[in-house]
Amino acid sequence: MIGLLLAIIYLAFISLGLPDSLLGAVWPSLYTQINVPLSYAGILQMLIAGCTVVSALQSDRLTKKMGTGLVTALSVLTTAVALFGYSTSTAFWQLVLWSIPYGLGAGSVDAALNNYVALHFKSRHMSWLHCMWGLGATAGPLLMSLALTNGGAWQGGYRYVFYIQIVLTIILFMSLPLWKRAPIENVDKIGDITSKRVLSIKEILRIPGAKSVMIMFFGYCALEQTTALWASSYLVLNEGLSPDKAARFAGLFFLGVTVGRAISGFITFKLSDNQMIKLGLGIISVGIIMILLPLNSDAAYIGLIIVGLGCAPIYPCIIHSTPANFGSDKSQAIIGVQMASAYIGSCLMPSFFGFLSKYVTISFFPIYLTILLVIIAVMHRKLMIQTGNRN
Repeated sequence: MIGLLLAIIYLAFISLGLPDSLLGAVWPSLYTQINVPLSYAGILQMLIAGCTVVSALQSDRLTKKMGTGLVTALSVLTTAVALFGYSTSTAFWQLVLWSIPYGLGAGSVDAALNNYVALHFKSRHMSWLHCMWGLGATAGPLLMSLALTNGGAWQGGYRYVFYIQIVLTIILFMSLPLWKRAPIENVDKIGDITSKRVLSIKEILRIPGAKSVMIMFFGYCALEQTTALWASSYLVLNEGLSPDKAARFAGLFFLGVTVGRAISGFITFKLSDNQMIKLGLGIISVGIIMILLPLNSDAAYIGLIIVGLGCAPIYPCIIHSTPANFGSDKSQAIIGVQMASAYIGSCLMPSFFGFLSKYVTISFFPIYLTILLVIIAVMHRKLMIQTGNRN
């Protein structure tokens, strides 16, 4: 039964990844069709991320009230409804409207699923499950490229993902009895996992290391989502690719994330979560250098893959180390604010880059990623000192 539940969680992580990469992949062709500026992608990204922040901050309360399984099923259903709305939209204001349930459906499920896996499964499973997210995020641009091929409408890409989400929603509701049967195999016995007390934001912020991990997550997801949203536009405007080809090549970043997380699951047998994070930061720096150097477009493609490979272990290893860093009784609350911080980064920083690309130049893209990388590295070092977990 546990194997079946784990398979369903794998499917849920694929579902989480599918919508995340669609907007960035389709935007170079979409913004001209609905007659809005290039920078308006940042508005949609900001709204989606803002609603996700609201949802993530409620994850501790919702999960303790309804359970991880029901929160996951309802969240995926909400996302499916939003994707159907996107697939019927023909104007920017309609995309704005449907972005609200789009974001609300993502926050609680992300925090609830990540905490569930951190508590119940080993680090390798966290890496492989987030590999499934990368598989979904890689498939998203490919589905969109398929929809755009031969002059097809961009709405078709969102409709494909809607169908997948509806099927998963049915599977999740059928699986609800399984979620209460999983053994706890990865809890550092600090605190009571069954605690029903909901921590306030002020209480969470007073926990040593909480602010550092929040800023770290802010920086990481800012880097990841800036790459996801603007890599395709960078390839079109700076490297001269056609929009449909750029949509395919933008998927290289998520291919790097996916392959990297598959490999990371095996490396976690030898390295700790903190060591995996340091390894990822080093690899990202190599990828950014490849994009930054004035070589040819092939170097930019390779750089995107390497950045994705570097991103691969960071997110799952931060999440997986949360119970050990902060205690199992506080992990759901901490992961909730981590997710909120992550989505604030996703909300503000890609949008800010859109502003820079309009008033400065989109060629600033690799420099922007470098600044975010430094923030992540500094906050990770501070977190290890504050929690006393330096291995």
